[in-house]
Amino acid sequence: MAKLLVIFALCLLPALSAATLAGNPFRLKGRVYCDTCRAGFETSATTYLAGAKVRVECRDRNSMNLRYTMEAVTDATGTYHLDVNSDHGDQKCECALVSSPDLECAEPNYGRHRATVILTANNGMKYGARYANAMGFFKKTPLGGCTELIKSYFPEDI
Repeated sequence: MAKLLVIFALCLLPALSAATLAGNPFRLKGRVYCDTCRAGFETSATTYLAGAKVRVECRDRNSMNLRYTMEAVTDATGTYHLDVNSDHGDQKCECALVSSPDLECAEPNYGRHRATVILTANNGMKYGARYANAMGFFKKTPLGGCTELIKSYFPEDI
C-alpha cells in the first residue's frame, strides 16, 4: 500500500507544479549595459542603457525551430522585465540584444550579446523569478582613463 501511495504522489507532483505555474508566470529580468571602456565586461565605468530592446527566444532543442518569442525594452536603470506565461520544458531559451537607443554605443559585444535562461518549472527551482546575465554593447570610442581602470582589475603580482 505504501508503494502505491509513493507512486501516486510521484505522478501527482508534476501536475501540481504545472498547475502552480499557470497562475504564476515566469518573471524574467535582466540588464543591458554600455561597455564604455570596451573592456569586454562590466566595469565601474559601465553605464546602463534605457530604451534598449531585447528579445527572448525559445527553440526546439532538436530542430532549432523557433517555438516562442517576446520582446521588451529596458527602463531607466537598463533593466528589462518579461512575463513568460508558459513553461518551455526542454526548449533552448535565450535572451538576445536587438537594438541600442545610443548610436555611440550600439555595437553588440559578441560573447555578451546573448544569455541563456531556464524557463521551466521542471528543474527544482521553487519560484517563478528568472534572471539573465547582463548583456552589453560597446561604445565606439572608449572614455578617457579606461586604460588605467582596466589595469586596476589585473594586479601585476598574480
